[in-house]
Amino acid sequence: MRIDKFLKISRVIKRRTVAQEACDGGRIEVNGKTAKPSKDVNVGDVVSVTFGNRTMSFEILSVDEHQTKQSAESMYKLLTPQEL
Repeated sequence: MRIDKFLKISRVIKRRTVAQEACDGGRIEVNGKTAKPSKDVNVGDVVSVTFGNRTMSFEILSVDEHQTKQSAESMYKLLTPQEL
């Protein structure tokens, strides 16, 4: 699954175009490397998203394309700085 689509489906970012712009702006990293919107992600990848001066890091647990609002949060696990 593409990183921009994953961010939208998992509801980390509300719109796919905003996710694409974040990737183009260098604010999304996958496994420590800056990601383009078309970057494929898999289970086990570590993603970092920078919002202003705040960074959110998480590990991907699922890449299902069909998620409900309630189950979207189960697609990833937030990481603490020690786990990075």
